[in-house]
This record gives sequence, C-alpha cells and structure tokens, in this order.
Amino acid sequence: MTTHVLSLLVEDKPGLLTRVAGLFARRGFNIESLAVGVTEVPGLSRITVVVDVDQLPLEQVTKQLNKLINVLKIVELDPATSVQREHVLVKVRADNQTRSNVIEVVNLFRASVVDYASDALVIEITGDKGKIDAFLRAIEPFGIRELAQSGLLALGRGSKSITERVLRS
Repeated sequence: MTTHVLSLLVEDKPGLLTRVAGLFARRGFNIESLAVGVTEVPGLSRITVVVDVDQLPLEQVTKQLNKLINVLKIVELDPATSVQREHVLVKVRADNQTRSNVIEVVNLFRASVVDYASDALVIEITGDKGKIDAFLRAIEPFGIRELAQSGLLALGRGSKSITERVLRS
C-alpha cells in the first residue's frame, strides 16, 4: 500500500465534503485521515485527505475531483517537501505512584499536560506520524483511557502557497 496526502483548495459550499468523500468511496479508496478548515482566503477551505492506495490509480479520483465545480486546486504533498503534523489528546491513568513517570514521558516527547485529575492526566501532543506512534507506545503501559486524534494537516515547504495562483486568476 502506498499512502498519498492530497491537499484540496475548495470553495466553502454546503455538501462539498460529502461529494469529495463519495468520490473516494465509489472508487474503493479508504480515507485514512481527513481534515477540513478555513484558509487565509475568506470563502475558501483546505481539505487534507490521506488515502492508502493498493494498485488503484489515484489519478482517476483526482481527475474526477477536478471536475467538481467547487474544487479549485489539488496538490499531492510529498513528505520530503511538506510539513505534516497530527494533533492528539490522550487521557492517561496517572495515580500518585505513576504520575511522575507519566510526566517524564510527556517531557521526553515535548508534549503538554492540559488537564489534571487525581487519577488521570490529559496530554496534548503534536507531531508527525512517527512521533505520535512512538509517544502512544511509550504511554500505553500506564493505561490509555481515552484518545482523540485529528486528521493530518500538511503544508508545502517554502514560500509558495496553494492559494497563490487562485487569487491571481
């Protein structure tokens, strides 16, 4: 399987996300991660989609996505030429005996404790997939009670912007 990260610049229109996700589903692609948010341009949003492709050409889906009237631009982001991050909140068991060990792991990974209870901590961590996976493996022995993970966010490196040409058109 090959993982692909697509960044779509789209107009803010109701139902567009459903149509985009539907195109992937109809072609048999499983969406591994999906993140949607506003851009620096009012009225435009960025959809970041991570898909695993197994012998199905991703080109079919990108051609169909380009045909959607509200999709303005599609860019495939290579990990070597982009910044890619995930955001995780994890609630971990932490009693009086284990709390200092949990905090040691938190500090090692440059994470943050964002909520404290007598028997648990909520920890926030941001990083690439490798860092997130390593952190979760390190914290798992203490007992993960709850976990929420964002979709991948990604931007191309350098000064160019996905909205650059769209604004000039």
